[in-house]
Amino acid sequence: MSLLNTSFWEVFKASFSPGVWKEIWPAALDTLYMTFIAALITLVFGLLLGIIMTLTAKDGLRPVRTFNTSMGWLVNCLRSLPQMIMIILMIPVARMVLGQSYGINSCIIALAASCIPMYARIVQSSLLEISKGKIEAAKSMGSSNLQIVLRVLLPETLPSLIRGFTVAVIAIISMSALAGNFGAGGIGDIAVRFGFQRFQHEVLFACVYVLIIIVQIVQFAGDFASKLILKKRHLI
Repeated sequence: MSLLNTSFWEVFKASFSPGVWKEIWPAALDTLYMTFIAALITLVFGLLLGIIMTLTAKDGLRPVRTFNTSMGWLVNCLRSLPQMIMIILMIPVARMVLGQSYGINSCIIALAASCIPMYARIVQSSLLEISKGKIEAAKSMGSSNLQIVLRVLLPETLPSLIRGFTVAVIAIISMSALAGNFGAGGIGDIAVRFGFQRFQHEVLFACVYVLIIIVQIVQFAGDFASKLILKKRHLI
């Protein structure tokens, strides 16, 4: 149903027809799968990388200037790459790791590679907000670097880390839609193949609904978790 031949209202109504959603539901599940796995990888490696860059900074708990400078340079380089270029660059990596350069699992590598540097910088910025007095107090009590990280840095910055992770997950959702152009499947693939190339705009509208709903749920969950932790902290 083309927008050139029909009114916006007719396309809008057609986007809720059962025939349209028969194609949308499997694609939505693929998008959720890609988002969940890529977000999990981003959380683990982004958190570790952010902590390492914080610890090895000039005024960190374990300064290693050369390593920190090199890691910072690498993270900045990766962050500067547009999402589409990152997907293209990760095609050989996916082929080497998984034996194929297309499909849902191959796309996950590109999603994680693009969002890990971003989340690492968010983690680093959050950790740097901790006052030096709290860290010095933990040191004076004989706490090791690991104990300071686990008992001071992470608990104090947890609401900020959750909000940052929410931003990273939404970026993953956005990138997963773009990856549909490269055989990744999901909502992006349906939107391009049917909504754009075949001018089935009711399908495109339905894809937009799904993406908006997913993003709103992620944003609500992140805000709720962050506010809940802050509320509990004030009650203690």
